[in-house]
Amino acid sequence: MRYMLRLAYSGLGFHGWQRQPNASSVQQTLEEALAVILRHPVELTGAGRTDAGVHARTMFAHFDTEASITSHEKFLISLNRLSGHNIAVQELINVQDDAHARFDATSRTYKYFIASRKSPFLQDLSWFVPTPLNVDSMNDAARLLLDTEDFTSFAKLHSDAKTNICRVTEASWENWENNFCVPGLVFTITADRFLRNMVRAVVGTLVEVGRGKLDTEGFRRVIEAKDRCVAGNSVPPQGLFLWDITYPYLK
Repeated sequence: MRYMLRLAYSGLGFHGWQRQPNASSVQQTLEEALAVILRHPVELTGAGRTDAGVHARTMFAHFDTEASITSHEKFLISLNRLSGHNIAVQELINVQDDAHARFDATSRTYKYFIASRKSPFLQDLSWFVPTPLNVDSMNDAARLLLDTEDFTSFAKLHSDAKTNICRVTEASWENWENNFCVPGLVFTITADRFLRNMVRAVVGTLVEVGRGKLDTEGFRRVIEAKDRCVAGNSVPPQGLFLWDITYPYLK
């Protein structure tokens, strides 16, 4: 049987989603927990990879097992108990044998949170930017992303991506309302796929627009250059959340 997990996690304490030697990852933590419950090694395939310190409000991952799972509720209780405090597995879903968490995803949405005032409660969930930002200018520049296909200027150098082509369907800034009375902004971006470090590089370059160091035409030139060296710095990881993933067969 193939199953899909829907989960959320805090990126704190993890070196990203993907299993790697000599470092703690979300994938490894879950695979080890699943192996205990199912009593056989488990290979977990995620919808994508998040970098160290990046959070996920929604992540999907699939695995195969011949073991009998008679109660989804009891399975989730056991898996959450073994996965630690920074991972919450929310749903176990029966799927077709050819369902694939990565390749079947039709869109992915990320959000990046900026706090305009220092807060001890939001320091691990946002990036503190005390200088004023021109949101209108940032949105004018962000709209250019909707007509962009080649995101080489925002791609991590020397990555293993076979193509830097992405199709962005949403990219906008708005005020961030939180429960701590801290003013801030949130950037939302949706695409069919994302490159490693892409969102953090896009946000870093748009913040340069918001600071007045780059105008909309300058942002266009960054895109057209297809050169990571001309874009802005990548912003810190703790403000970034993998927010949503859509599949044609899941609601």
